[in-house]
Amino acid sequence: MRFIVSPAKKMNVVDDAFGWRELPMFADEAARLADAVRALAYDEVKALWQCSDALAELNFERFRTLDVHAGALTPAILAYEGIQYQHVAPQVMTADQLDYLQQCLRILSGFYGVLRPLDGVTPYRLEMQAKLAVDGARTLYEFWGDRLYRAIAAETDVIVNLASVEYAKAVAPHVAGPCRMVTCLFGTIDARGRLVQRSTAAKAARGSMVRWCAEHGVERPDDLRAFDVAGYAFNKERSTDDCLVFVQ
Repeated sequence: MRFIVSPAKKMNVVDDAFGWRELPMFADEAARLADAVRALAYDEVKALWQCSDALAELNFERFRTLDVHAGALTPAILAYEGIQYQHVAPQVMTADQLDYLQQCLRILSGFYGVLRPLDGVTPYRLEMQAKLAVDGARTLYEFWGDRLYRAIAAETDVIVNLASVEYAKAVAPHVAGPCRMVTCLFGTIDARGRLVQRSTAAKAARGSMVRWCAEHGVERPDDLRAFDVAGYAFNKERSTDDCLVFVQ
């Protein structure tokens, strides 16, 4: 079983982090993407990133000197700083829990493709939906094709989807037997009886589930139904074999 999650936009180098273990499996592809970004003018990359001048200037400089194979690399699970990663809280995990993450968790990335938690990464900005033309592809979805799915499917026959729609789209269309994908949804029930998913709460719940699984050594999708953090409970009536719904 492998969990897939989204990255976070905010990243930093963690100077006092424990050492990273390996380079990302698609480091060479990331280097090609870095070259493609460096070939663009500032106005072009700002349009690609759709961000403020301050963020564009920061990341333009980052890409100018970026080296995916060397330099100040940080374990991916510590480099990302979003809400999801705050709830994973890897900084206070035991060695056994971190080993669980290294084995079972895969972070999807528009730049790095697929990351293991302890892969060494450098800060970047390149979201999966970016329309970056490289190697004959018009978008990153085209660039990666089915490579991300194949890399994960080579390790497992069950993918647990805790990623956003944007990142799940890089894997889900390619899923085929004998591998299957199980998606987890987190939300509340509104006055009309509909499941409502809010972005910030969903990110927190995904991170909490990853941590809960590491703490309990979860090995099977069926074991996820016992997840009960932050007031969530498994809702059998709204769930299917391939979609587990948790209601708060």
